Amino acid sequence: MPTGESQRKRRRPPVITQIPNHASTSLVPNSASPSTPASHSSTREIEVLRSKIKQLEDQLVKAEQASAASNAPTPIWDSRANSTQIAGMFHVRREAPSEGEEPTMSRLIVHKTRVLGQSHWINGVAEFMDILEYLEPTLASGNSTALFDLQKCKYIGKLMKAQRTPPWPTVATHELPPKELADQLVEIYLHAFESRYRVLHVPSFKKEYEALWGSTSPPDMGFIIQVKLIMAIGAVLYDENYSLRTQSNHWVYEAQTWISEPDFKARLTLQFVQTSILLLLAREAVWVNGALIWISVGELLRTAVYMGLHRDPSFLPQRNTFVSEMRRRLWNTILELAVNTSIDSGGPPLIHMDDYDTHPPGNFEDEDITAEDPTPKPDETFTQMSIPIALRRTLEARLAIVKSLNGIGMHCSYEETLRLDTELRSSYKTIRRTLQGYSSNSTSAPSSSPSQFQIRALDFLIRRYLLALHTPFFPPSLHKASYAFTRKIVVDTALQLWCIVNPSKDIMTIRPGLPNQASTPDYLARLALCGSGPLRTTTTQVCFLMAAELKRQLQEEDTIGPVPLRRDLLSVVEQSIEWTWKCLEAGETNTKGFLFLSLVNAQLQGLMRGLSEDQFPALYVQAAENAQSRCVALFEDKVAGHERDIQGELAGINDMACEDLPNLLGDWDFMIPDQFDPVSDLNWPIYGAF
Repeated sequence: MPTGESQRKRRRPPVITQIPNHASTSLVPNSASPSTPASHSSTREIEVLRSKIKQLEDQLVKAEQASAASNAPTPIWDSRANSTQIAGMFHVRREAPSEGEEPTMSRLIVHKTRVLGQSHWINGVAEFMDILEYLEPTLASGNSTALFDLQKCKYIGKLMKAQRTPPWPTVATHELPPKELADQLVEIYLHAFESRYRVLHVPSFKKEYEALWGSTSPPDMGFIIQVKLIMAIGAVLYDENYSLRTQSNHWVYEAQTWISEPDFKARLTLQFVQTSILLLLAREAVWVNGALIWISVGELLRTAVYMGLHRDPSFLPQRNTFVSEMRRRLWNTILELAVNTSIDSGGPPLIHMDDYDTHPPGNFEDEDITAEDPTPKPDETFTQMSIPIALRRTLEARLAIVKSLNGIGMHCSYEETLRLDTELRSSYKTIRRTLQGYSSNSTSAPSSSPSQFQIRALDFLIRRYLLALHTPFFPPSLHKASYAFTRKIVVDTALQLWCIVNPSKDIMTIRPGLPNQASTPDYLARLALCGSGPLRTTTTQVCFLMAAELKRQLQEEDTIGPVPLRRDLLSVVEQSIEWTWKCLEAGETNTKGFLFLSLVNAQLQGLMRGLSEDQFPALYVQAAENAQSRCVALFEDKVAGHERDIQGELAGINDMACEDLPNLLGDWDFMIPDQFDPVSDLNWPIYGAF
């Protein structure tokens, strides 16, 4: 086998003239070293060889799978369409197994113009579609106030959002909030986000940030935009009421306007990549056009490739250690965004391990890479890069899971699911041992071991992939013993995910690493409560999965006595209703999550009481009316102090009949803030085939 060095020599591109870097001074200090240590290079070569061996093994597996697929019979598709006034129309398409064959869970869900893969959260709520079907006749007859109140809430929510949303375009200015507030928001971002997604060189950023407040000359607008995006993200976690929601929206709109200017070529710098990443993180947290993050990540990925970030700096013209490490860090973050947004959106990741050769970042502290001839810390030493490096070691396993769930032509068998499960668990087991080693070797300094937030955020991320992997097989697992392993994994993982975000002594033992409420704010819980995106949607999804398990337990029992239910799961379902209510109190404008969880809880209560089938429609109607009337009261109270124009429109709503209100229903994104679909429904004829 040729050595790593000989491979690199053959693959080294022709030397080209170094292009000057016009990035901000905060990015490239003058004291950086001109080369990377040989020991560090040797370690990277070993990693490259291991990666190549793994890639060859994967190619062999793919070839075998392709051969088997070419000889397989043409699949028969089972299709169905569901339409309700609350959920609207969506189509579900799955492969129907041949007689005697193991069922495959390949699904395609179409809602409006969106095609959603198996990792999308909608796959976790299918067990409760019967509730909407029971409700539909009553809603259609107009004999319930629930539909009117739901439309009213959505209409008021639209008015509330209009008050928060700045005009477009929103011209960027140099104006900043008071320094005391800005300092707090920046520190929140650095603690909660920069520890996972490495974007900044923190010492350089802090130096330039402090210079802002004492400078008499206008600062660089590119840096001002970075600061405003960082503050927008920090604002989401500032308090439990998201009191800075309007300001954070304004800052994101300023950044979006600035970055949309046509002079794109001149911005192909590392600073521009940093700003683009910060904008994506802010859009997702604040939820400014957050449904399209996956599309925007694709643009960022191609920008990075155009700039050569997918090639390791050792293959490019000689660069100093600082620039080399910053390129590796940024590429590493872009890979994380690509795979994570794919599992969120239900879309394919559109990236493969063969598409890049950039090495993982080195285990450096930020201060180290500006020194002369820096040497990376040993793996057992915790640094600012330890968490991103640990996540990078699970990237290949996570990428394989997303491809199996959302890839075109991927029909993941149960055997393949179990194999992917084993790979992810193996890589995560290694990470856990590493984290435990950090804690046991740590000194009294807080920076010598991972923070509680870092541990919980990493745990949530990995378990989320495990949940997504098994969720397609969860519905059949409720009826077939052959999938009992998946049933246990889904229920246990769902409970663990809930407890990571909402630690409760009533549900499970509080382990080391969970927050001490008396010491620091629980930023992870705040992000789920006040923010948007995967933390919110996954936390809501797990509630439905645990409720589905309880529902099946109740349906399986044929005893006339009390049914022995898992009290921990029942407690989560009950807590989830109040949790979604707190989201509404924090400014959420979509009431469908609260409504649907209230309906699910009503169904479970009815099953526990032994109600007959014909008693459930009335139960659902009552639960829906109670939930929506509560939401109407909350929303009316929220707009009570607003301008007279909102008060006038609100007074007019009360005089309308249900059919006179704008049709604002039919949006399945009930776990995230209300929005109007940015892509109009063209009613393409191809949808009729599903």
